[in-house]
Amino acid sequence: MLNPHAAGGKAAALAEPLRAWLRQYAPLVVLEIPVSVAQARLLIDALPRCSRVVVVGGDGTLNQLLPSLLSGSHTTALVPFGSGNDTARALGMYGLSWKKALAHGLVGAASQIDLGLAEIEVDASGHPKVCSVPFISSLTTGFDSSVGLRAMNGPKWLRGLPRYLLATVRELVNFRTWRMDVSVDGTHIYSGKALFASTLNSRTFGAGMPAVPHARIDDGLLNLLLAGNLSLLQTLLLLPRLLVGKHLSHPKVRTQPFQTMQIQATKPVPIAADGEYVGQSQQITIRIQAGRLAVVAATNH
Repeated sequence: MLNPHAAGGKAAALAEPLRAWLRQYAPLVVLEIPVSVAQARLLIDALPRCSRVVVVGGDGTLNQLLPSLLSGSHTTALVPFGSGNDTARALGMYGLSWKKALAHGLVGAASQIDLGLAEIEVDASGHPKVCSVPFISSLTTGFDSSVGLRAMNGPKWLRGLPRYLLATVRELVNFRTWRMDVSVDGTHIYSGKALFASTLNSRTFGAGMPAVPHARIDDGLLNLLLAGNLSLLQTLLLLPRLLVGKHLSHPKVRTQPFQTMQIQATKPVPIAADGEYVGQSQQITIRIQAGRLAVVAATNH
């Protein structure tokens, strides 16, 4: 299944090369090119249970298809062609040519990985409701979600880390923090202003930034990455350390493994799942779903 909108629309150019490759090497495989998420999910929902679905796209593409992939107990493979590709990094697929990634995705052995599930309370026209949002790589809360939204809306010709760096600069112009109370596995661990309180299931986010280098997507744990009450100057000094994985020694940065986390904020905080902006909320609960998704990976997780 090809998402023609991935990588700013550049993925559409893969349609004919994919068809030609499949005709030669896998003639029984059907290539679908849905025009919308809704159509893609309908196509997946129509498949026999426990089918293999190879997705050509980025982290956001895979995230948006998760509900259907999970409900059908399908095995999932990813041919990375997105802007961030942190899920592909976690699966060892990043850096492979699309031909190698596709060939491996069609026949490679499957293994189980963890997912995160966020329950987000949103207020729709004065009627609060709870939305469930699954994610593979990360659920960002605060500054990094705002950066992700700006990256999504950034120049289509810019991809990868440069796209996120431009978005970061634009977000710094409108610098802000949020007051949060954070509890992990039933224990209150933080109260005060925070730049972000994000969850990592993989080692990286934001197109390869080594956010939690010790994280694994198959260990039955999620990882909190919390940046506390930082000034604009302190944030500017922290970001280069984040790019090279030296941020965890900062006195206002902490990481902690968990199975359940609650975040309560005094004002709505922007949230993104696997780089896809999902909205704002003041009440967020995040839980591990161990071994929830069958995937085809190229390396050990």
